[in-house]
Amino acid sequence: MSNYIERFSTSERVLHWIVTASFFTLLLTGLGLYSTLFNGYFTLFGGGRNAILIHKISGVLFFLSSLYMFFNHQKDVSSFDQDDKQWVTERGGYLSRNASHFNIGKYNPGQKLFAIFIAAATLVLGVTGLFIWAPTMFPRWIVQLSLMTHGLMFVCSIMFVVVHVYLATIGNPGTIEAMLYGNVRSLWARKHHPKWYREVTGEKP
Repeated sequence: MSNYIERFSTSERVLHWIVTASFFTLLLTGLGLYSTLFNGYFTLFGGGRNAILIHKISGVLFFLSSLYMFFNHQKDVSSFDQDDKQWVTERGGYLSRNASHFNIGKYNPGQKLFAIFIAAATLVLGVTGLFIWAPTMFPRWIVQLSLMTHGLMFVCSIMFVVVHVYLATIGNPGTIEAMLYGNVRSLWARKHHPKWYREVTGEKP
């Protein structure tokens, strides 16, 4: 039996990195728009006007690619079973000193909730961003509400992404390999996602 198992195809990984690159481009260009304290970031893009243009282009790219990625994995991230409930009840074992083992499918509940949140955030950021893009075309109160909501969702998204990056690297060693190379070690898959591992390999419990 091979020591590795495919977790993500090349197209899935390319899509993921497009979403990632557009998100962090939005982050850097958006910081200067969020607060004058971060106006220095505008120099990375040749000034405020260029930063705003890049922010708009990246926003469209992020909106389309992020939703496309969600719908590609909707079946896997939108279903929760008893094994997922146990994971949630025990908080994934992250707060326990004892080793925890769960019968998890391709994604654990934390990853599923993250995917659902990002999809919802994408919709909110996209809609509010549209009102902010052309403020003179909409009532003033809608634009003001959009600015507030856009900023709030911007901050929440950063917080979720920081946790996501931590758990995909330091928190769970071996996880990032899936998005870098497409394959993960069979031992890793059997330990962290045993249900998915059996589905892929046909191995019996």
